Amino acid sequence: MKAAVFDGIGRPLSVEDVDIEGPKRGEVLVKVAATGLCHTDLHMMEGYFPWPAPAVLGHEAAGVVEQVGEGVDAVKPGDHVVLASTPACGVCRYCVAGKPYLCTAASGSQVMRDGTSRLRRSDGTSLFHFMRVSTFAEYTVVPELAVVKVRDDAPLKSVATVGCAVVTGVGAVLNTARVKTGESVAVFGCGGVGLNIIQGAGLVGACPIIAVDTLDEKLALAKQFGATHVVNATREHPVLKVHEITGGADYAFEAVGDVSLLGQAFDSLDRGGTAVMVGLPRLGEEYHVNTTNLFNDKALHGCAYGSVDIRRDIPMFVDLYMAKKLKLDELVTRTYRLDDINEAFEQMKSGGAARVVIAF
Repeated sequence: MKAAVFDGIGRPLSVEDVDIEGPKRGEVLVKVAATGLCHTDLHMMEGYFPWPAPAVLGHEAAGVVEQVGEGVDAVKPGDHVVLASTPACGVCRYCVAGKPYLCTAASGSQVMRDGTSRLRRSDGTSLFHFMRVSTFAEYTVVPELAVVKVRDDAPLKSVATVGCAVVTGVGAVLNTARVKTGESVAVFGCGGVGLNIIQGAGLVGACPIIAVDTLDEKLALAKQFGATHVVNATREHPVLKVHEITGGADYAFEAVGDVSLLGQAFDSLDRGGTAVMVGLPRLGEEYHVNTTNLFNDKALHGCAYGSVDIRRDIPMFVDLYMAKKLKLDELVTRTYRLDDINEAFEQMKSGGAARVVIAF
């Protein structure tokens, strides 16, 4: 099969023939239909987070079950599935406490749960997995825990983004912050995740919904996804503008992984407001807060994978899309072939795309 191999920081991905071993007990072989490009993948390629090489990256995808290993009963060959990079075992302390998005099954995800890889180069070199899903490939072997069955009539290219951008963004509003109808929301960064925060805020009836970015084309998309106000941060001071519109936001979401934006989000809050960091920052970066602000009952909240329950939320988000309550097709700015994946990443880095998808 063809796969895009990561060989180290700063190097382009190498599209080549890769051998894949069949699924072992508790594993599923999936034929990938489409996979989205996410800044998390880019962070690994640029060294924001260390990841061993060589590896097959990619973690946001949908496809069709090709084969199942012994003991698998959640899916069968032919099922349409969305892959989840944060699986849930159902039995660890976090799952039992109602926080499956913190499940310990996601740890050690450079290899499969038995400590070995299912991927090899043609010369026999073992390849590391990425979050145990490795979706930059025509096929992938994943744990049963990472496979979520979805309805067969949902187009796979469209629902591929549900596995990361949608669950993270919409989930941050519904599950992490639990925004209520009529509360004000500011979103800093209007990429794939930010747009989903915006449409999540629209789902719950938040108002106003303020989108902040530096690119007019992304702000135009933000309006399409439900923003009531837009702020171009190169022309207007975003914090002052948010206060002008709202008197101080009830919720402010950082959707890029930039601690300076987190500071702007926190400063845009009203008394009792909450800033939620959804974007993934560079490893080890720190944010310093003026503790006096905490006496105004302001809060700073982290967000892990939209605080979702993948078995509940992924099928629900697909249903909402099919009912025209969620925009997914509009999220995909451009589609590429796997052979052009490096060009696709350049397009994403330029800032001119909400979500770029590799279609097989």
